[in-house]
Amino acid sequence: MTWLELAEGVYARRYEELDLTVGLVVGAEKCLVIDTRGDVDQGAELAAAVREITPLPWIVAYTHAHFDHAFGTTPFLPCEVWAAEGCRAELDSFGDDARRKWAKSYLEQGKPEIADALERTEIERPDRVVDTEVTLDLGGRTAVLINLGHAHTDHDLVVHVPDAGVVFAGDTVENGPAGFTADSFGVDNDLTNWPAALDRILALCPKIVVPGHGEPVGPAFVAEHRDGMASLSVLDAAVTAGELTVVSALARSPYPEDVTRAALSRNSARPSESA
Repeated sequence: MTWLELAEGVYARRYEELDLTVGLVVGAEKCLVIDTRGDVDQGAELAAAVREITPLPWIVAYTHAHFDHAFGTTPFLPCEVWAAEGCRAELDSFGDDARRKWAKSYLEQGKPEIADALERTEIERPDRVVDTEVTLDLGGRTAVLINLGHAHTDHDLVVHVPDAGVVFAGDTVENGPAGFTADSFGVDNDLTNWPAALDRILALCPKIVVPGHGEPVGPAFVAEHRDGMASLSVLDAAVTAGELTVVSALARSPYPEDVTRAALSRNSARPSESA
């Protein structure tokens, strides 16, 4: 784990656990912490790491409600916690189930310390909502919180730092071995709208885009995977309509088989016979 200084006062912090990337934007009066990691102990580590950079009061923003991005908030409180419309409802409906699921998973992986930390974690709901867009004044610098709508989740939020040309994209952008990975996809994804969400990021003309997982990337990477997501969306629609088999879709996809299967798996009853 290490801080990467992307521009003056703008940082990404990389973690080996889940290949997670979080962010920090420092102004003259306040700082903004973008995602808080996955449990109370991980959040405490991040809070201490932020204090190595700045003593300023902090604000927290969630890019989305998934546990690895939003469950480490307690050590930062009291403070404002911002998220897109829909994030709080997701945490209310599914947060406790996600905590139990991942605690069990970490026990099975032989990581009891993370499982224990999850059991001790309080899930902190956001108290500030971004309907469309909110500009935060950090003192001599602004950070713009943008509700992208439905892509990786139904409440994806990105953070644009205009003076630095940096966008923190959460899991709307991921940087795995093939770009997006099989873990990028779940039942709450929307392949139809995801390319448009990536277009909105590109419209900000960023120099650097910080993914929710993996190393920071440039706009060419986002454009490549905007096109890849558009291809997946077309294949998904064709398979759903019965115009294409899953095997044929796998052959035409720009992504590896495991990624494509994960993207198409929301209809589990689809046939997988040969074309």
